[in-house]
Amino acid sequence: MSNDKLSPIEAIKVKSDGLRGTLKESLTDNHTGNVRPDDEALVKFHGMYVQDDRDRRAERAAKKLDKLYSFMIRLRIPGGVITADQWLATHEISEEYGTGTLKITTRQTIQLHGLLKHQLQPTIQGFLLAKLDSIAACGDVNRNVTCSSHPQVSPLFQQIYDYADKISTLLLPKTQSYYEVWIDGEKIYERSSEADPLYQDRYLPRKFKIAIAIPPSNDVDVFSNDIGLIAIIKDGQLKGFNIAIGGGLATTHGNPNTYSRLATIIGFTDTEAKTLKAVYEVLTIQRDYGNRSDRKLSRLKYTVDKLGVDNFKKELEKRIGFALLPEESYAFTERNDRYGWQENYENKWFYTLFVEHGVIKPYQKQFLHELAQLQISDFRFTCNQNLILGEISAANKEKVTALIAKYKIEEQDSAMRKSSMACVAMPTCPLALAEAQRYLPELVTKIEPFLKKYDLEQDEISIRMTGCPNGCGRPYLAEIGFVGTGPAQYNLMLGGDRLGNRLNQVYKKQLTETEILTELDGLFDQYTKERIQHETFGDFTHRKFFAVH
Repeated sequence: MSNDKLSPIEAIKVKSDGLRGTLKESLTDNHTGNVRPDDEALVKFHGMYVQDDRDRRAERAAKKLDKLYSFMIRLRIPGGVITADQWLATHEISEEYGTGTLKITTRQTIQLHGLLKHQLQPTIQGFLLAKLDSIAACGDVNRNVTCSSHPQVSPLFQQIYDYADKISTLLLPKTQSYYEVWIDGEKIYERSSEADPLYQDRYLPRKFKIAIAIPPSNDVDVFSNDIGLIAIIKDGQLKGFNIAIGGGLATTHGNPNTYSRLATIIGFTDTEAKTLKAVYEVLTIQRDYGNRSDRKLSRLKYTVDKLGVDNFKKELEKRIGFALLPEESYAFTERNDRYGWQENYENKWFYTLFVEHGVIKPYQKQFLHELAQLQISDFRFTCNQNLILGEISAANKEKVTALIAKYKIEEQDSAMRKSSMACVAMPTCPLALAEAQRYLPELVTKIEPFLKKYDLEQDEISIRMTGCPNGCGRPYLAEIGFVGTGPAQYNLMLGGDRLGNRLNQVYKKQLTETEILTELDGLFDQYTKERIQHETFGDFTHRKFFAVH
């Protein structure tokens, strides 16, 4: 679909020669730690972002030095599961390059920060030797496909999890530029083999996210995705998937045309072939009808609302050649991870490790390295930024338990802390207006005395923080959400439900820490005095402040 005036990045994509641009020249340019301006857009498609240390901007500017540029690399791990050997490789790469810190993202993968330009090629080559890559982990393409993490939820977990890889493979760009730029260093691929009927030469208008939920767990926040697939299991069989479209959380401060939206269920598919076909063609509709002039209005949610849900569904059914079946019933009853030891139907054991906001601490990293060397577990990242040690036999459970004791992994954290989430924000994210990952642990520590005061220490109140309104930490789906508006200031969002079925709303704007603590003290007081039986904090605040009475 033509737009009046294309955004600048559209021209960069079309003329990029299959996402190659001038990346090879940028890598050999020693005058800057950055890549060329057009290449900054293109590296995203290869799974990287250009960043700089914002803590040191002023100091370097005073010395007339360039910004301290570095790169973040994010891996593509559909469904979030890697082997012990792959963990060992990731550990070694993170020790050799970057800051040494591994971060689990809210989309079930890991990212490394602080890589210098000359370290990019050896880093990617190291990952490829371990059969890992960062292709399409960022950029205007389908990104990492997420899937419910907890295998003990259903005996059909593996069958459903396999869809994440099938969808990821189906929607990968056809260009071989990733291997040419980062591995081979020369043009060795025939362009004719790179014809891409899905992405063509313009790719999608914006990023695209897909999640697969396995009820009763909504650990993936399925309705926050462009496409959400909800597995329907009846009589011990996978019957198919409810398909939801048009979810997305990002907004822009001061722009009323931007908004958060939960995905809308439009029907049900009952075979693998139909499910994959429907997913594929949703992307082609977005490719053809999405807004390419204003990137703030270019996600699928705006396309769905512009066309209307019914018209979108009609166009989809025309492209797939069959009618979607009516939505099937399902129920979500949990969203948090199941911490500690859990056993599945095959008597395999799984241990969920709490990793606060995905930042793997040095002692946790040592523990995981020693465990990986034993080759008795796989490693599963969750959309709550935690890590599950999986597929542990009963015979090996004692070895893991001994390591947990050795490294004092079992921490007595409040239920709220274990229900918290934060985006990376400062100092590396260029979009951050306020702190998040570095600050939320400290803020929760200051909130915990109130939890004790009101006997709420075991109440799993979800609390999430982002440094800007783009919503990477999904704050709009929390019972208590904080969205950064400026240094040390946040909008306080209330009224989201505990299961990810309802968005929260702005309660108060631009609060400081003192104001936040005063507000929460009063809110917890009201909650304990006025709640009705079994009412969660999110349901209480929704009823009290936002529901139409």
